[in-house]
Amino acid sequence: MKIKPLQIGDLTIKMPVILAPMAGYTDMAMRVLCQRYGSGLSMTEVISTQAINYESKRTFDMLRVDKREHPVGAHLYGHDPEAMAMAASTVEKLGCFDLIDINCGCPVRKLVTKGNGVALMKSPKLIGEIVSAVSSAVSLPVTVKTRIGVTADTKNISEVAQAVEEGGGKAIFIHARFASDQHRGKADWDSLAKVKSERSIPVVGNGGIDEASDVLAMFKATAVDGVMIGRAALGNPWFFDEVYSLLNEKIYNRCSLDEWAAVIIEHLMMIIAMKEKAMYYQKKVVSAEESAVASFRGHLSQYLSGMEGGLHIRRSMDKIKSLQDVKIAVEYVVERQRRGNI
Repeated sequence: MKIKPLQIGDLTIKMPVILAPMAGYTDMAMRVLCQRYGSGLSMTEVISTQAINYESKRTFDMLRVDKREHPVGAHLYGHDPEAMAMAASTVEKLGCFDLIDINCGCPVRKLVTKGNGVALMKSPKLIGEIVSAVSSAVSLPVTVKTRIGVTADTKNISEVAQAVEEGGGKAIFIHARFASDQHRGKADWDSLAKVKSERSIPVVGNGGIDEASDVLAMFKATAVDGVMIGRAALGNPWFFDEVYSLLNEKIYNRCSLDEWAAVIIEHLMMIIAMKEKAMYYQKKVVSAEESAVASFRGHLSQYLSGMEGGLHIRRSMDKIKSLQDVKIAVEYVVERQRRGNI
């Protein structure tokens, strides 16, 4: 199947299969690895525009970008058009982002109760005002990440998509589930196809992607301009390489156990380096290494999923506190995997 580049304003994304923003996961380290293996675009974790405007050091650490990960978007949340425009302008001045993405789809309660995330879908007019304000404040393309609705009874993705386009948005990323469903149930790809037929800006689909073949199926079923990959990429940056091979009708060669192990350690080493450079980080309680390992456990659990011996490590994850502990755990799984393949 011939896949066209994804055009978002003046930004051309050659590989229209991209990494979704995921809180607690899509930090700089994960984005670098996914870009290496073929992600066409990456997004930061969801970042508070209020925290940007208050000049939070921790927030600006989350806005760090590696030169190897372009193109990359800053994924921002908030609900006040003026405040969001101010924050977006600050982000643009950092000189390291290729687009500004506005979160209108996160169902996490602490965001929603304050009118952020998917709560914005209750007012397409406000979404349009936010997009317009941010677009006027920056020269970067402005996009929106959303859902098909808050609940099945309030499905309004067509109205939201219209507001995004009329507000000056250059693309819309749609998770084809209701916020009330979280990540459960079958994704509604028919809604993606409907919005694609209604709008002239690019529509990127998200949701229901578990295997590389699902990406091809979404392109064929919906005619979307791109596909966004979320949980399928956790512990598996090679997913993008597999998709690229499928879309280009090439043979996909899975990574070796040695490469698998090396990438895990590299991933952790990048997080340790990030912790050491963090502006907010204070070495009063634990070392940068121990802090990094604690935050890496979620990634490690995903890497180990389905691997021989992986369940044993995952059951004692709280005992892993150092780089050496991670190396021992990975070596254990590699050895078990090799024994199983004999």
